[in-house]
Amino acid sequence: MTTALVFLLLIGFAIYAINTNQKKKVEQFPPKWHNLLLKHVAFYDDLSPEEQKRFQNRMMTFLSEAHLESVGFELNDLDKVYIASSAVIPVFNFPEWHYRNLSTVLVYPDHFNEDLGFAQNDKDRKIGGLVGTGRFENQMILSRKALHEGFSPHSPKHNTGIHEFVHLIDKLDGSTDGVPEVLMQKPYVIPWLKIIHEKMEEINNNESDIRHYGGTNQAEFLAVAAEYFFEKPELMKKKHPDLYQMLAVCFQGNK
Repeated sequence: MTTALVFLLLIGFAIYAINTNQKKKVEQFPPKWHNLLLKHVAFYDDLSPEEQKRFQNRMMTFLSEAHLESVGFELNDLDKVYIASSAVIPVFNFPEWHYRNLSTVLVYPDHFNEDLGFAQNDKDRKIGGLVGTGRFENQMILSRKALHEGFSPHSPKHNTGIHEFVHLIDKLDGSTDGVPEVLMQKPYVIPWLKIIHEKMEEINNNESDIRHYGGTNQAEFLAVAAEYFFEKPELMKKKHPDLYQMLAVCFQGNK
């Protein structure tokens, strides 16, 4: 698939989403999704029944506001559960949240390359997800394979869906720079930057269990650290207590 064709598809989906979401009501949570969540989303399984109900409502609100589309296959219930869960988990502890910088989530069956074509050989950069910029503004593109792998119990500390939604949160203040000002009060910014630089140095010196991609830049560090925080919170609390506490300040809202 060419970049031009993807662009046309995304524009069409964005227009469709704008036209329909103005009238679209929040649908009822499908009861069969409860068991899917219990089986496949550990974050949900750890919640109380009351919190699970709130999680369900937040999922359905998200799905009423974002248009989901796929390339070459039909999205099934588990795909939708994973996408909506990825959106809800980072902001679950906030009383209300809307991704005002997202209109469309486009899902490829597998990894894709920088030209938004299918990654077909080892020379291609195999991308699992990205948040669009420029002409792809307000779009997110995900690999279905990467999305599913992120929720697998065999993929510790790594979740592509959460990673990309944290980038969206970071971007809400106008700059994807690893400092999510919409979550972080100003007095915490300098301590946060200090932690980022210390942890990135550890990563790049091969002295950390944080995924190596987190050493790329501040924005990627935030997204990678958030994956760790939500997927393996107890392990992060033990190995990186300062980082854990700072992310708790960011993501635990009023708790």
